[in-house]
Amino acid sequence: MAVEVSYGEERRFELSVGEVTGAVGDSVTVLPVVVAVAALTDLRLPVLLLGFAAFQVVWGLRYGVPVSVEPMKALAGLVIAGTLTAGELLSAGLVAGGVLLALGTTGAVGRLTDAVGEPVVRGVQVSVALLLARTGLDLGVAAPATAAAAVGVAGLAVALGHRRASALAVLTLGVVVAAVDVGVPTPGVPSLSAGVPLFAGGVAVALTDDALAATAGQLAMTVGNAAVATSLLLSDLYDADVSPDDLATSMGAMNLLAVPFGAMPMCHGSGGVAGKHAFGARSAGANLVLGLLYAVAALFAADLVAAFPLAVLGVVLALVAVELGRAGLATDDRWLAVGVGALGLVTNVGVAFLAGTAAYQLRRKL
Repeated sequence: MAVEVSYGEERRFELSVGEVTGAVGDSVTVLPVVVAVAALTDLRLPVLLLGFAAFQVVWGLRYGVPVSVEPMKALAGLVIAGTLTAGELLSAGLVAGGVLLALGTTGAVGRLTDAVGEPVVRGVQVSVALLLARTGLDLGVAAPATAAAAVGVAGLAVALGHRRASALAVLTLGVVVAAVDVGVPTPGVPSLSAGVPLFAGGVAVALTDDALAATAGQLAMTVGNAAVATSLLLSDLYDADVSPDDLATSMGAMNLLAVPFGAMPMCHGSGGVAGKHAFGARSAGANLVLGLLYAVAALFAADLVAAFPLAVLGVVLALVAVELGRAGLATDDRWLAVGVGALGLVTNVGVAFLAGTAAYQLRRKL
């Protein structure tokens, strides 16, 4: 049974079982990353969740289709791996927001995508996957018995045919362990810092060379995946006319509005759209459901994250790394993607991005 609601000019959303399960499909890769960032930095999980809650609803209603709202995974991965500080993450999110807004409003996204090259974008994904895997291994080694239990849960999920949900299953295990430790959490209203970019969410912003280099790598992923690929997928799955420049503009506005309050840098993404569709979402109703679920989680999350077992978190990061690595290797030019990924692991993502772009352009001219 579905309840259909029409609004605006020829837009509608449904509330049905499919929209609920579709919402879960988009949360699979979001929650592990968000919990990891909150557990390993001074950023507050309730505030991070509220950012995703608000913009799931905003962009769902704006576009009228199950558009995704995801963490900027290159930046989040570097923070989790210890390469960036929380302050550098926030500053990178503000810079990325400004650049995306400028690119989207001037219609420059298509031209930039052609200059960077798809294999370089994939290579950035491989680089971040390798950094996440290394961090996950370090966390798991510190408590091998707990990590082994988490691996067992992930293996069971995969054996039952739910590979995409394996990270969420391990995350659930961590939440249960944390709840046993601290008891049933009590609801509380998250406090938001005033919107002052120089001191966002209680974490001092730091615009450094590392932050700027990471922003360059993230923008390569965002333009390629969150703008161009997402636009194409929305057209394929939902016959929706949402241009890459529209998506870039909305991502820019989203980050400039949310990051000053201590929210995580956010983007759209083809993976989230595919997840929603695969799990049954056919309208923006999935966005409304997921926004509500994130908001409820924000009211109960603070105590749990403090007690979340880091060894379990390490396994979650490894699973996210596998998924991101699989996406990074989905290219016809794997050698360039792997080369960019390896260079990012031993240097940094920004250096790998610039070197990969130069190599891509050189090969085109030969």
